Amino acid sequence: MGIFKKLGFAVVLISIGCLPSDEEVGEDPRVALNARAASLELDTEYIPPPGDVLHHETAGFAKILCSAVFITGLDPEDAAANVGGFISHFDQRGHVVDTIVDYENEIVALTLPDGITRTAKRYKNQGCVSHAIGEDSVYFTPTDVARNLPPAETTAWPMGDVISDAPWPAGVDMDLIEEALDVGFGPEEARTLALVVTHKGRILGERYSPEVDIHTPLESWSMTKSLTGTLMGVLIQQGVYDLDQSAPVPEWQGEGDPRQEIRIKDIMRMSSGIRLRNAGDPDFDPALGYPGHLYLYTATDDSFKWAATRPQQWPPNTVGRYRNSDPVLTSYLIRLGVEGRGDVYHDFPQTDLFDKIGIRDAIIEPDPQGNFLGNGLAFMPARDWARLANLYLQDGVWDGERILPEGFVDYASSLAPAWIADGRLQYGGAFFWVNGNGGWPVPETAYSMRGAGGQSATIIPSHDLVVVRLGKYTGSRAGGAALNSAYEILMDAVPAVEE
Repeated sequence: MGIFKKLGFAVVLISIGCLPSDEEVGEDPRVALNARAASLELDTEYIPPPGDVLHHETAGFAKILCSAVFITGLDPEDAAANVGGFISHFDQRGHVVDTIVDYENEIVALTLPDGITRTAKRYKNQGCVSHAIGEDSVYFTPTDVARNLPPAETTAWPMGDVISDAPWPAGVDMDLIEEALDVGFGPEEARTLALVVTHKGRILGERYSPEVDIHTPLESWSMTKSLTGTLMGVLIQQGVYDLDQSAPVPEWQGEGDPRQEIRIKDIMRMSSGIRLRNAGDPDFDPALGYPGHLYLYTATDDSFKWAATRPQQWPPNTVGRYRNSDPVLTSYLIRLGVEGRGDVYHDFPQTDLFDKIGIRDAIIEPDPQGNFLGNGLAFMPARDWARLANLYLQDGVWDGERILPEGFVDYASSLAPAWIADGRLQYGGAFFWVNGNGGWPVPETAYSMRGAGGQSATIIPSHDLVVVRLGKYTGSRAGGAALNSAYEILMDAVPAVEE
């Protein structure tokens, strides 16, 4: 099997704090949340995902190792111990009896005691994909996606790598900026890989682990959801869709199907009402089996079709729940819109967004059907996330070109009505988290792309700041504490923007 390593991983179960989740609301609010949801619930059946839980977990593990090793360049044993501990829980990884990491062919193969082997392979610019059981390839033709950008090493930021040596903005305390970077990178246990801070679009400072550099694509997990929302925003600006329209999901177009009432704006507010289960749900019951939220990472099936065939649990725009059905459905609509006008689906993010804002190193991984898993499988360097965040700080306009429609940034950064009704002031539109409850030590107008393991790109309009932090999953708790301390310093280091 080419050049490979056979590895024996010692796996430790670690308790990690990740994204703000439904579990954080506390006992009394959870009771109220469940009572309100029950009063609105529709009479539809929950059908758990098919397949064996350990097989799913191991498919996730194979993909995690493949991406960590062949995209980010991490050591496989380090990745096994520290990366992606929610789609492949650390306590489940110990069931693997044989591990092969094939460097020549960029394949990971993990064998279980029942003889099942789960494999994942890197496919050009589409990144790593887990195969269905018994399969050794994918069901689409992988491609190399061209980058239509000038050489980064000779092009000024933000379209390239060259940083200006002009004087720093008046009022910015660069000593405090350096302190914030040191504090925000955190101690060793934070396992931070990259930290970038920009002010008025200019890089104030950055820090990197020795393992990576400014071009290393890093795991982002659910930050990808915000990227998916952005890609939908691009299509809306181009006239393909309207934010207020009913979502034209083909599986919902039968006569009398109530899902026709679900608007695109509801889906991107995590308020579609689609019936799915997430371990973060306030009423989650593990006895009901493997959650569909995770299945949409690990199914090795057609994720779009599976998400589109889930029934409604609530009327749209009434109950807010954080579930992968919604970004996957948005990704489905993106594919329909791009291919419906005759464009190449896998090229679309690069040609219509990334090339316009200087992003060269992005990878969005798909399922075996070639459907982008826009719920959490984008890999980008920290600087590229800073570019994307600055697009929002600039109201969706880049170098004079409107890339996102007018009002879209307000939609993304404003609290979702269904989440307000639930009393949880933390989720906005376009799959952005919002600081409406003041949970981050920055003004409540801040909003953020956030992912498991402490990944984030936070936009602070009050100070014209963007702060990007990326790291390994097991560093989430220490990394989050370090980042909060850095936020506090940055609020003193950078003056507030005058109204």
